[in-house]
Amino acid sequence: MRRRDLLAAAGGLTLSAQPLGAQPAAPVLGPAQREAVARAEAALSAIRTLKARFLQADSRGGTAQGTVWMQRPNRARFAYDPPATILVVADGTFVTFFDSAVNQTSSLPIGSTPLGTLLAERVRLDEGEGRVTAVQLGEGMIRITVVKRSNPAEGSLTLTFSDPPLELRQWTVIDAQAREVRVTLYGVETGIRIDPALFRFVPPEFGTPAPG
Repeated sequence: MRRRDLLAAAGGLTLSAQPLGAQPAAPVLGPAQREAVARAEAALSAIRTLKARFLQADSRGGTAQGTVWMQRPNRARFAYDPPATILVVADGTFVTFFDSAVNQTSSLPIGSTPLGTLLAERVRLDEGEGRVTAVQLGEGMIRITVVKRSNPAEGSLTLTFSDPPLELRQWTVIDAQAREVRVTLYGVETGIRIDPALFRFVPPEFGTPAPG
């Protein structure tokens, strides 16, 4: 799996402020779809802490696994299993990407990544810069696609929930070049205590705390 794909799914899809001319009209959501969006927002907002294993796959057949910790608001840690060499840490303000293979570190404001949507204090999928473009209601499943209102052609974030109970199971990032990266959660634990040190980025060779 390529480094770009690892970063995209973990939150590295940059949301540029450059509009692309006239935008299509917003889709009309029916009552059932609007209710599903409201339920999804409430379910996400209710998750204060989360730990899970994840399986990441891209449209070229690459895969990676790891462990993710999340804490609202705006904190996360994605620790990829070897042979992947990526560590992603959101500290509440920035998302830092570290690639130990090349000893390279870069950062983005969390609000410019999909993690800003997932980990906001109060999740709002269809307000502000977010716009819901599709809601699929299936047997035991709800799927919601969100784009950036000012630049929908840039990419999309699709959240997939099991229902009932309504629980986040997967998210998919598609970029402007139609490259897709999908992250599936399993072994999910919520409402747990997480060591705050996990959300502070320290290069591993300088003593990053061991995840637990």
